[in-house]
Amino acid sequence: MTDDRLLFPSEEWIQKYVELLNANDAYADAASWWEGDFVFEITADGEVIAEPQRFYLDLWHGKCRKAHMVDESTTAEYKYSGPYKNWKLLFEGKIDPIKGIMARKFRLDGDMGMVMRATKAAAELVKTATMVPTKFIDEE
Repeated sequence: MTDDRLLFPSEEWIQKYVELLNANDAYADAASWWEGDFVFEITADGEVIAEPQRFYLDLWHGKCRKAHMVDESTTAEYKYSGPYKNWKLLFEGKIDPIKGIMARKFRLDGDMGMVMRATKAAAELVKTATMVPTKFIDEE
């Protein structure tokens, strides 16, 4: 039996995510006006994640134009960061991406007002992530 799940975070996971995101009509509609890039960061927790893991998404009018793993030198208009355990809960649908900011489960650096106008797009970003066959680092 083979395991077809993709390790999160990894280049392979990101590329599958972008493929699914760019095929998601609900995301394209919800983010048709959005212009902004993101660095998503899984912060180090000293248990599962020894060093922060980051990936970049260039989101433009309902499509992702570019995406890849990055290091700390990469900047973007927005940065969404949180601990590994919260990323797992986000992908399991137990944390809402916007409410997670309010509850301090995640941190947003960037224009919060703009992000608050994009709650449907944020929900579709997460919904799409749940469609990627994902294997988390702490899973055997």
